[in-house]
Amino acid sequence: MSGGTYYVPEQSKLPIFASFSLFLTVFGAANWINGNSYGTWLFFAGGLMFAAVLWNWFSIVISENMAGKNSPQLKQSYVIGMGWFIFSEVMFFAAFFGALFYIRTLAVPWLAGEGDGGVSSELLWPGFEAQWPLMTTPDMAVNGEEALRKGPEQNMSWPGFGGLLSWLPFWNTAILMTSSVTVHFAHTAIKNNKRKQFNIMLGLTVLLGVIFLILQAEEYIHAYTELGLTLESGIYGSTFFMLTGFHGAHVTMGTMMLLIMWLRSVTKGHFKPDDNFGFEAASWYWHFVDVVWVGLFFAVYVFG
Repeated sequence: MSGGTYYVPEQSKLPIFASFSLFLTVFGAANWINGNSYGTWLFFAGGLMFAAVLWNWFSIVISENMAGKNSPQLKQSYVIGMGWFIFSEVMFFAAFFGALFYIRTLAVPWLAGEGDGGVSSELLWPGFEAQWPLMTTPDMAVNGEEALRKGPEQNMSWPGFGGLLSWLPFWNTAILMTSSVTVHFAHTAIKNNKRKQFNIMLGLTVLLGVIFLILQAEEYIHAYTELGLTLESGIYGSTFFMLTGFHGAHVTMGTMMLLIMWLRSVTKGHFKPDDNFGFEAASWYWHFVDVVWVGLFFAVYVFG
């Protein structure tokens, strides 16, 4: 295959199925959150359909690569495509971090009357005092104990060094930072053609990703059952679950990608020192997810 040849794959319906399955997943999640019983089924049906689409899509791309159809020019397109994808993810999270910044730094002080001598506070929420995390809701301000939408009883903020070892966000941070190191070791190992070390380090990275997701699920259970921190507990609950939930979804996707790379290496012996972009792309994504968590850890937990 000459370097000037650009392989164009056949037309595929997979993008259509991917879009439809994502629509089902999001539509199901929205209905699930709003208490509609069919939302749960739609969410899991869409998720399973999306997983099936990815499985087939990955299989096709892998078989094309193993058949030698990917020319250097096409591989360069993969690199550029992955770069743009990660850039779009940066913008995705920038919007949510921007929303958190707007609420904490601008909206809450404005609601307390800052900058207009208290006029806004008296008109919109009499007696409101700026604080973050915001532990009250407008419903509570109007209806008191009769309010349907109540703020959290406690928050997930920094507990001080005395409570550090029992604080789940600390362990989640330690786990993700360690996984970033192990995936780097895996990358170094495959570059040096050390297959066994590559498999061990990559497998350990996948295990750490799974542990992170288990601990985050435990954190959510703790928040809902013991802290009163839910999606309905005001703007603090909304922003907390929006940021941590979307990050958890990205960790799930990254873990699946790395798991596929590990299975390819262990069962098929895929990846060589000079031909491992599939793994490299997944590792780029994993490092991005880790960096987002560091920002989230400080913005949401430590300074939140």
